[in-house]
Amino acid sequence: MVTFRFADYDTDFGTREMGARLREKLIPLIKGDDRVVLDFSGVNVVSNSFADECIAKLLLEMPLDELKKRTTFRGLNPMAEKSVLVALQRRYSVTKQASSE
Repeated sequence: MVTFRFADYDTDFGTREMGARLREKLIPLIKGDDRVVLDFSGVNVVSNSFADECIAKLLLEMPLDELKKRTTFRGLNPMAEKSVLVALQRRYSVTKQASSE
């Protein structure tokens, strides 16, 4: 397993810009051979915008089932967990709808 520690970059994540930067760092790790632990320990804030840009847009790189196999989450506080789940649900709905059209 490989651990990606978000707290190494900041403790408050609110912008799409930061989400895009960290997503670019995550993609090669997730596409590698090891499972990636997305470690949010020590992170206070994860906005919906950041969660969409950093985490949910990974669904543009791979299907949800593959993303689930390649990643796991650790250390999300309840508010951050909600932001990530909402972003994933919204992005999944959009990608699923687009693929059925």
